[in-house]
Amino acid sequence: MLFDRMKSRRDFLRFGARAVGAAAAWGPASLLCQRASAQSSDYKALVCIFLFGGNDANNMLIPSGAKGTAYPYSDYQTVRQGLAIAQASLAPVYDPGSKQDFGLHPSLAPLAALYKPASGASRLAFLANVGTLVAPVPRAAKPDLSVKLPSNLYSHSDQQTEWQNAVTAPNASSSRNASSGWAGRLLDRLAPSSQFPPGIGINGGALQLVGIDTQPTTVGGNGFSVANADPDAALALDQVLKLPSNVTLIQAAQSSAKNAIEVSKTVSALLGNAGSIQAQFPSTDLGQQLAEVASVVSVAQSGLGATRQIFFCSQGGYDTHSAQAGTQSQLFTELGAAMAAFDTWLQTAGFGDKVATFTESDFSRTFQPNGNAGTDHAWGSHALIMGPVKAAQIYGTFPTLKLGGPDDADGGRGAWAPTTSSDQYEAELAKWFGATSDADLDYVFPNLAAFNRVTPGFLV
Repeated sequence: MLFDRMKSRRDFLRFGARAVGAAAAWGPASLLCQRASAQSSDYKALVCIFLFGGNDANNMLIPSGAKGTAYPYSDYQTVRQGLAIAQASLAPVYDPGSKQDFGLHPSLAPLAALYKPASGASRLAFLANVGTLVAPVPRAAKPDLSVKLPSNLYSHSDQQTEWQNAVTAPNASSSRNASSGWAGRLLDRLAPSSQFPPGIGINGGALQLVGIDTQPTTVGGNGFSVANADPDAALALDQVLKLPSNVTLIQAAQSSAKNAIEVSKTVSALLGNAGSIQAQFPSTDLGQQLAEVASVVSVAQSGLGATRQIFFCSQGGYDTHSAQAGTQSQLFTELGAAMAAFDTWLQTAGFGDKVATFTESDFSRTFQPNGNAGTDHAWGSHALIMGPVKAAQIYGTFPTLKLGGPDDADGGRGAWAPTTSSDQYEAELAKWFGATSDADLDYVFPNLAAFNRVTPGFLV
């Protein structure tokens, strides 16, 4: 029988669901062709790399100053102990703002090469101590935690949601806003109604891309091409589409699936150079995700007529309660190589000033290690921003690395209370993307007014 040729029922269902989903998001091939005919020189894209699990940013951007400076390496080493990265191995990072020395984890050395404070042509910047906030946290001898705080600060699921939907205040927005993401709402305001596709989740969907009026599309491991899908599943689907049916729902599903195949073929043709692009990226999961992004960006203007796109990529494994040193080093090796390859491609292809890439994560981790050679859930973190940055600089305010000190919200383990809110961080990206009015910013970030709409200013 035909279905006996399929590897599994799951394969068929996955392929069929993907095809129908594509049709729902993109419409018939004729519509795609109409959209592709448009041309625009005003192209910008945002690329989020979400580090799922809570990246220990304390071992990503590390103080390396001498004793007596504002951020001495000795303060870091004393607390981190066995998790401390050797000072001699750090990739040097000088912050002209604070006039202090820092260093990147050695596995991120490819990114350090993009940080160029002397030349004025840097491709990399940092944002220090950023996290979810409802209101600014006052500081004296310790953080004043009597202000309203985000819900379930140390919960993976809650903090991943709050980072993505940018609705942290209990009464800041309607439930309608809470079920959408900030990037999706940004596309609501800025993406032309005919644009294809405005929001793209690489290797899966993301709340961040869901708008109130805008729906994202997703790209799986095989990219856009039906030709790359399992041939048995494709054959099975083709045979099902040919079956006679008088049932309205089945007829509708057949029509959607047929349109999806037509669209996929059209997109596959547009991405004819995807193989050559793919070869320029590491063969890691994140490397291939960014290769997919590059493939779409390469035809965004000439083939898709796109002016604004937002991509969501991800890397998991950062929940390092034990054996952190080896795990994080491996993850950073993948992250650094993938981002560096992406930047090389962007500049070579002429998109260096048109694409801003940035990292987010659930939260950072405790400055003080636990008893299992790992760290536990904390709060404020550091972020990487790559692309058209204003300067090689650590934006925001780097925390005072003192247990029980003015930034320690945990009273002794080093969970830094953020000095910059995730709303402010993302609003800076949105402003560069084109959301310059207060009306646009308030629609996308209903709680931004609590921070006087002030953003870090790291993009050109």
